[in-house]
Amino acid sequence: MSFKKKIFKLYFIQKFLAFFGYLYILFVGMTSKIDINNDSLSNKMWLEKKPFILAFWHGQLMMINYVWKCNTALNMLASSHSDGRFGSYIGSYFNLKNIPIEAKNKSPSLRKVFKILNSGHYIGITPDGPRGPNQKVSEGIIKIAINSQIPIIPLGFASDKNFKLRSWDSFLITYPFAKCNFVWGEPMKIPPSTKENEIEKYKTQLEEKINYCISEAQLKLYE
Repeated sequence: MSFKKKIFKLYFIQKFLAFFGYLYILFVGMTSKIDINNDSLSNKMWLEKKPFILAFWHGQLMMINYVWKCNTALNMLASSHSDGRFGSYIGSYFNLKNIPIEAKNKSPSLRKVFKILNSGHYIGITPDGPRGPNQKVSEGIIKIAINSQIPIIPLGFASDKNFKLRSWDSFLITYPFAKCNFVWGEPMKIPPSTKENEIEKYKTQLEEKINYCISEAQLKLYE
């Protein structure tokens, strides 16, 4: 492990950097024009206190708090790795709560996920995280949707002033004074009778839905 990575893992360094990350995101939000499209369904489900699973790509995580207009927190599944902890420190300044996933033992985390959904609260999942491959849905979110019978709602984001990090997820950093668009997709409910050999089909469907939302968000930048 490199010296830089060892330094980044230190608690006080992560907390310090997370605070400045929070200030940067806040500044971007204050100076940018942010439009939210096709949000009537999410507003209705928030009003009726119906739970859902929010799905978006890991690389679009930075601005997610600006689309979450519910007073109830969004519970995000995140790695217990140092990167996941760093994200949780930033999210704690907003209305986001992290559920750490232990790589060696996922059962406690998943039990907590079902408890949250059964109590009428919301889960956010980056289905290509925490380690990729980029923009490829893993089977975890599909199995959660099958067993909980809670719908998945895809989400896409685009901004006109940004750059992408050279990371596995091509993490999108939006600049201040940008034009930003969010597009909510149509809900996806997976039948409880879904068999193991049908999961791949739903993984592909969810990938297409998220990517469609991103394409729509990009198009709306130029309207």
